[in-house]
Amino acid sequence: SVLSRYENQITVLSDYLEEFPETDEPVWILGRQHHLNTDKSKLLLDISARLWFTYRRKFSPIGGTGPSSDAGWGCMLRCGQMMLAQALICRHLGRDWQWKKHKKQPEEYHRILRCFLDRKDCCYSIHQMAQMGVGEGKSIGEWFGPNTVAQVLKKLALFDEWNSLAVYVSMDNTVVIEDIKKMCWSPAQSSSVAHSSAHLHRSALGQNKNAAGLCPGWKPLLLIIPLRLGINHINPVYIDAFKECFKMPQSLGALGGKPNNAYYFIGFLGNELIYLDPHTTQSFVDSEENGTVDDESFHCQQAPHRMKIMNLDPSVALGFFCKEECDFDNWCSLVQKEILKQQSLRMFELVQKHPPHWPPFIPPTKPEVTTTGAELIESTDKLFELEEEFEILSV
Repeated sequence: SVLSRYENQITVLSDYLEEFPETDEPVWILGRQHHLNTDKSKLLLDISARLWFTYRRKFSPIGGTGPSSDAGWGCMLRCGQMMLAQALICRHLGRDWQWKKHKKQPEEYHRILRCFLDRKDCCYSIHQMAQMGVGEGKSIGEWFGPNTVAQVLKKLALFDEWNSLAVYVSMDNTVVIEDIKKMCWSPAQSSSVAHSSAHLHRSALGQNKNAAGLCPGWKPLLLIIPLRLGINHINPVYIDAFKECFKMPQSLGALGGKPNNAYYFIGFLGNELIYLDPHTTQSFVDSEENGTVDDESFHCQQAPHRMKIMNLDPSVALGFFCKEECDFDNWCSLVQKEILKQQSLRMFELVQKHPPHWPPFIPPTKPEVTTTGAELIESTDKLFELEEEFEILSV
């Protein structure tokens, strides 16, 4: 029924205008500054425009015999979907794109949404993420941490030719400029380190052929930086630097929350973080025959949640999107100026050259596969086995 499809939704934005306190302090949302006293409505529109992925039920069982709902275990996967979706919005529609209920949206928007529907043939579905997590040591139905979901997105992106993202997940709290530029400028290759002589068939993960992705050029960068900002609690010395990340125009926010309770953080007000909460269970929504998606349940129209930064679990993952090389160069400059030069205890390191004691950096390429499902998962596991061994050696 209509009521069950949109349960727990509050559709009147004015219902929660009072949720924000009266203050002259600016609100930062994914690189954009808002002032509550003058443009509260713009702030609320900016928040509601983010794609909101929550628990769903009544989708086809994962793996054919697995769970048909992710309630209780899929919150970090949903947060990973939200961060990635924000990168795709920036890539195709721009950071300033807005969503309004019942307003006709471009085809790219619906195509982005279709990437995340709860179907086994959608490239970033809960099905694909849960099954790819098996290669990261996570059973289907087991809770993910921020680093695990980052590794899963890195693997799945190899099969997504339409969006053609380069996904870099930093290792040992270190971002290597040389490696990122090598990966983003690396021309698409038809060969693979996965030894397979089979011809590539169009599959659930590789059906979006993109001629632009076959030409040399800068591949848009999704940069994810998993961090540990303390032992049991976040160390206060990191708070200012953490907040600075939300001010950067490249910001995709952060994944984190509390133990076994993940949120997607999109900004801050003072010493409170603003986040989207995936802990609402809605029914499965499929695309229409014409390819559009009934999208009202994919945008949070209720009060944005806030929590004190000091209540944040120290295990987080920062996200950034750089569509062009100049965006990445600008990000590097901002990091040097706002984070590294002012911090005695650095949140992460940014280095120009690949550390000599690390194994050589080889940009990952898509394996040639003839099927989806278990065989595809197995082939990508083999692809990353060597990389995972290197990570262990470098610790």
